[in-house]
Amino acid sequence: MKKVIIFALILMLVFPCILGVSLNVEKESANEVLIMGLNEPAVFDLKITNYGEDDYFQFYNLLGFSMFPVGTVQIAHLQTRRVELKVSPIGEFNTRGPYTFNYFIVGEDGSESEQKLSFKVVELKDVFEVGASDINPETNSLDIYIHNKVNYDFENVNVQFSSAFFELEEDFSLGPNQRKDFHVELNSKDFQKLMAGFYTLDAEVNVKDLTADFESVIKFEEKDLLITTTKDYGFFVNTKIIEKENQGNIIAKSEISLQKNIISRLFTSFNIEPDYVERTGLDVTYGWNRNIKPGESLEIVVKTNWFFPILLVFFIIAVVILAKQYSKSYLVLDKKVTFMRTKGGEFALKVTIMAQAKQYIEKVNIIDRFPPLVKIHNIFGGDRPVRINEKSNRIEWNFERFEAGELRVLSYIIYSKVGVVGRFALPTTTAIFEKDGKIKETSSNRVFFVSEQKKIREDE
Repeated sequence: MKKVIIFALILMLVFPCILGVSLNVEKESANEVLIMGLNEPAVFDLKITNYGEDDYFQFYNLLGFSMFPVGTVQIAHLQTRRVELKVSPIGEFNTRGPYTFNYFIVGEDGSESEQKLSFKVVELKDVFEVGASDINPETNSLDIYIHNKVNYDFENVNVQFSSAFFELEEDFSLGPNQRKDFHVELNSKDFQKLMAGFYTLDAEVNVKDLTADFESVIKFEEKDLLITTTKDYGFFVNTKIIEKENQGNIIAKSEISLQKNIISRLFTSFNIEPDYVERTGLDVTYGWNRNIKPGESLEIVVKTNWFFPILLVFFIIAVVILAKQYSKSYLVLDKKVTFMRTKGGEFALKVTIMAQAKQYIEKVNIIDRFPPLVKIHNIFGGDRPVRINEKSNRIEWNFERFEAGELRVLSYIIYSKVGVVGRFALPTTTAIFEKDGKIKETSSNRVFFVSEQKKIREDE
């Protein structure tokens, strides 16, 4: 009896193994991923060999995943068949990272084979990588890329790149573990004020209804380039312009120096006051030390105005010439008239002549003329005249000599019973004399009288 019981137990243990399916399952794909939010399953490529009887097989699991194919798959005895198995979670699934689950392959008779599958659960932000090459300011271009790091075929990807240097939007497909490169031409005007260093490259990737943001770094290589431009123009107002422009991408140190002499510095002005002034002998050096940022410039405008000093020189020359001429005037005659009031109400003027010798002169004859319709009163100041000719309207004085610096004041009075209205002009006084045996002549200034205003005006 005991032997029968033991045999029955052995049959119960061995029989399920005899009835179980005999399958060999090999996974040909690798690195499968499940991208959350994309509503796309993880896909596995399986190679299944049936070592049992011809059968129809079905796939299922007990963990809440939907599986495809949903129906049965026929595999004959010793037949090998490739099956694309798709797995996606049903409902909420919060697991991230590597994940392994068990599934079953069951035959028509209910016998089954338990298998395992592993995949990685990722967000869209874990799928891609973006990057860029360095920017050389002299080439004005760079290469950027987006890399699909997972085993998934994206049929339609939209990416929007943005940085301090450019903006770019592209649509494309991207296969598993594939990289897409883009060559970007840059406009130097867009970044001429940017300094060398590291800048952020932003990328917004859109796949179906999912969006993920990525960041990378762009290295802006250093370039030291300071351009100097000089302009010089103008004669009376000389203008010199010195411009330093930073066409590089690092802060450039600028040193500008300008030299003037002690004369020109008096008439020089600057649009920007110098940082230092150094005097060496008769020269003065002006200097500007500044730091110029990329894309900026420093302009120094130096103006030397020679107009006023030239006028001053001409004025001095004119004064010197007049002084020399005055010094060469051996005899200076200064004439003026003064209105006089008389008891009888006649019109009367006092004529005064001042004769001053600059140097020794001889045989001096001073001749004055008076207007018609007037008479000379017999009252004289200073030396009396030697002759008066009322017909020719002349009055004369004679002197043997004048010592250097000698001054003689001559005066006489003219009057008229007829009133004078308006401008009353008197002729100039003339002197004829002898200097070193040569006959010389000089004249006085002109004078006139305006009777309405009762005052004297003199024309020098």
